[in-house]
Amino acid sequence: VNIEHQQASGLLQLLDIPIWKWDEISMDFVTGLPRTQRRHDAIWVVMDRLTKSAHFLLIRKDYSVSKLAETFQQEIVRLHGTPPAIVSDRDPRFTSRFWNGLQKAWGTMLKFSTAFHPQADGNWDDYICLVEFAYNNSWHASIKCDPFEMLYGRKCRASICWNQVGERVIEGPEMIEVTNEKVAVSKKKLKEARTRQKSYAN
Repeated sequence: VNIEHQQASGLLQLLDIPIWKWDEISMDFVTGLPRTQRRHDAIWVVMDRLTKSAHFLLIRKDYSVSKLAETFQQEIVRLHGTPPAIVSDRDPRFTSRFWNGLQKAWGTMLKFSTAFHPQADGNWDDYICLVEFAYNNSWHASIKCDPFEMLYGRKCRASICWNQVGERVIEGPEMIEVTNEKVAVSKKKLKEARTRQKSYAN
């Protein structure tokens, strides 16, 4: 769960739990990476705050705001539509007049949190799709399952992540019911995690 600190009160202020999948996303940049042969030197992490599913977008730290907006359209809006709310750090790219104008045009509310900039090394952009895959298929304590299952209502079917033998395939109206149940469970688990987090902080 992403958190937001308000200096005035000194107490941990938590963001509201989103209503539906990809309704509210968080965004951050992983910078300070070595430049690869394809000239990438940063990762733009875009995560759904409800299901915790994420996209790891290969970028360069010198991308203009308009290039970031184009990337966002191609990689996020194309798959999930325009989110009603975005949580990000106070990076100048997100506080610029252009980005704010874009948010208004999309009808998106921008919320701010704290920054996170881990380090890495190597030719990492060759493996970023596998990192994203591994992240989205890893168990998360806050939602008690992996983000892929929370997002799609079933476990990922892939050569490195097989379903259990004899596992029943869910289709049609039952899939909608199962998905709605998973969203309800996700909200419940996030509320529980939030309560624990707030009690630890305060």
